Amino acid sequence: MTYLDASALVKRYIAERGSRETIALTADSEITATSIVSRAEVAAALAKAVRTGLVTNQAARRAHRRFLADWPDLVRVTVGEALVERADRLAWEYGLRGYDAVQLASAVSWQESGGEEIILATFDQQLWEGAKRVGLEAWPDRL
Repeated sequence: MTYLDASALVKRYIAERGSRETIALTADSEITATSIVSRAEVAAALAKAVRTGLVTNQAARRAHRRFLADWPDLVRVTVGEALVERADRLAWEYGLRGYDAVQLASAVSWQESGGEEIILATFDQQLWEGAKRVGLEAWPDRL
């Protein structure tokens, strides 16, 4: 079971460093999950890729359509008061940005609800370190 934050999800739709490995990881995964907030984060990342010249607007729009087509196939961890409260604590404890704290809280909650160990895939250094500190398997092995 694999949990992807937005930084990992984007790599499934835009070719960049780590894309092949992320696609292979999710292809081998029985179940792939993410936080409901990833939808906005992925859209923002694709728009930023256009602004910074990484991809054309047309390529980003195609990537976004593919992402939206895949969205129903992802397990989506919802965000409620209890999860935000956990994210609040994680943000303070590990020095995380807001959505990174929500992503970590979502991954921990998903693991607890499923009773199985999960892999948290992220290309964000702080989130990766936070995942290891709370006892999740952080992927890739090294950032």
